[in-house]
Amino acid sequence: MQTPRTPLAAAALVLLLAACGTEGGGGSGADTVSPDLPVAGTHWTIGAVTLDGRRSAAPDGARVDFEENGRAQGNSGCNGFGAAVAVNGDTLTVSGQAITEIGCPGDRQRFETELMKAFSGELKGKLKGDALTLTSPDGRNVLELTAEPAAPLRGTTWKVDGLVSGKTAASLPAGAEGKARIVIGADGRVSGNLGCNNFSATARVDEKARTLTVEGPAATTRMRCASPQMTLETKLYELLDGPLSYRLDHRTLTLADASGEGLTAVAAAPQ
Repeated sequence: MQTPRTPLAAAALVLLLAACGTEGGGGSGADTVSPDLPVAGTHWTIGAVTLDGRRSAAPDGARVDFEENGRAQGNSGCNGFGAAVAVNGDTLTVSGQAITEIGCPGDRQRFETELMKAFSGELKGKLKGDALTLTSPDGRNVLELTAEPAAPLRGTTWKVDGLVSGKTAASLPAGAEGKARIVIGADGRVSGNLGCNNFSATARVDEKARTLTVEGPAATTRMRCASPQMTLETKLYELLDGPLSYRLDHRTLTLADASGEGLTAVAAAPQ
């Protein structure tokens, strides 16, 4: 006499058979479906690019994020870029590239050109641990990526890379890039560099309200610098005087006052 199956046992059997039917290499292999590469919502540091068999290490700051909406946003180490990304199994199809047009030093310009050529069209993705490689069908172009951890608000060196005014973003004054930075300490102080001079001030962080309030004027050194650095310094000194709202997005920090004037900064790579 055969024992009748309970609904729970029957459901378990269906799930088991379904799992067996989707494993590659079993039976005829017909109608198997590979899961999509889980890249949506992930963040990566670009380690190197191989183009036509020639490998180039990436400069500091080269990164790419795969957003939930089918877009990729990143930075070549000089310019920001974006593209549409469609995922089908282990294949990523990259199209519709767009890139800003800041002038780059020669070595970074060369890398940027190679990166944009390699990060296009159909690419086979291979995920192993915290490493992701994207390879062209002929195997001659390879993009090497490493998972990028989120940066905490406190203790991170935030490199100022842009200015904001409401919903409008702008680059730093030409000649003032690279030096301005902010560190928010656990000891209630904020310090760093304004583009020319070092500064330090007392600050209060309200993580619930997402606000950073600089209490009192910042103390600064008194060096004279070139005009672009001084222009940026004046802007940042005025901004860091009172309450600011902050938005932390993985490794990007935005600070803005009540009028919408503010700055964007990215987390510096650990030394």
